[in-house]
Amino acid sequence: MKRLFSMAALVALAAGGAATQASAATATAALDANSAYVWRGLTFNDGFVLQPSMDVSANGFAFNVWANYDLDDYDNAVDDNEFSEVDLTGSYAFTLGKVDTSVGIIHYIFPTTDATAAGADSSTTELFAGLGYDLGAGFALSTKVYYDFDQVEDFYVTAGLGYTYGINAKTTLGLSGTVSYAGEDFAGSYAGGTDGGFFNYLLTSSVKYMITDALGVAASINYTDSMDDDVLPDEAVDTTVFGGVSLTYTF
Repeated sequence: MKRLFSMAALVALAAGGAATQASAATATAALDANSAYVWRGLTFNDGFVLQPSMDVSANGFAFNVWANYDLDDYDNAVDDNEFSEVDLTGSYAFTLGKVDTSVGIIHYIFPTTDATAAGADSSTTELFAGLGYDLGAGFALSTKVYYDFDQVEDFYVTAGLGYTYGINAKTTLGLSGTVSYAGEDFAGSYAGGTDGGFFNYLLTSSVKYMITDALGVAASINYTDSMDDDVLPDEAVDTTVFGGVSLTYTF
């Protein structure tokens, strides 16, 4: 989830941005075309994928549906022209003084059980909580804690620094860097790691252009790698450079 353009990467860029509470419901549909599916440093497909999503929000509450469609097969675990994952996310965002806060739950569904890195399980569920702080001048700090209480029963934590710059009224540049830390059970279940510790890092550069007030197009390039081979073994990281393009429409 983690996304040619990576949606997960764009979210990382904006993670420190101010959380706003809308008085009326808004919906955003998106379609990402990516050169690979990389989630938390793990390569789930090193070939092309499509990742559609829909987000509906109102008064701080949001519900998101996201899916991964594999255009290429991968490593005898993922077949081409199939949906290998569907994620359902419910969240609530609010502010505590100058700190933007979010809490929520993610339910991961793997329609083809061979696609899940956590064995033969067809689904799992995480709780999460996040904090963001605007440093000013386009810089923001963010951190997020995820806890899988279903299949893995362990945690994954991220901390990041992001920078956004308005090139003009319609174009925004984003740069970000994120590091993560994972528990031993998380590392073992998803990556085959033998220890807990620093897991992966992610560097992202993106540009977004608003064609109209509702329709936007974006592109990004990402670099990720393991921080400790005992936690995230190199064999679980087939793809380190990936990118993509995205279309979004808000109504």
